[in-house]
Amino acid sequence: MSDDDLVVRRNVVLPGRELRWRFSRASGPGGQGVNTTDSRVELSFDVAGSPSIPEPLRARAVARLGNRLVDGVLTIAASEHRSQLRNRDAARERLVNALREATKADPPVRRPTKPSAGARRRRMDAKTRRGAIKKLRGRPED
Repeated sequence: MSDDDLVVRRNVVLPGRELRWRFSRASGPGGQGVNTTDSRVELSFDVAGSPSIPEPLRARAVARLGNRLVDGVLTIAASEHRSQLRNRDAARERLVNALREATKADPPVRRPTKPSAGARRRRMDAKTRRGAIKKLRGRPED
């Protein structure tokens, strides 16, 4: 495993050769160097065609990231920092977080339950007692 590889999960490691980087000029603060340095970073990863992601996880990721994918490729842009290195780190972190969320297991299915007979009886008894207390607050009858 090299420094360029990204660890998404224990069994999912994205090799650096599958990541595509693009750099451009970022808008925003930067002082005199703002028009000369390519600090904006775009990190692209082919989710649909990657052999690094096991098939079940890849299908789940493609389904969950469907609105963010263009031809199966997920692109992350980072331009919030003034340095390209910090933007590269931010893009890597965002890509890993997006893939972790997309490949996360589904939550267990909720099984509907009903209150027990005893719970229903206790609830009705409490309502009756509360009603009796409120009835005592009224004007006394002659």
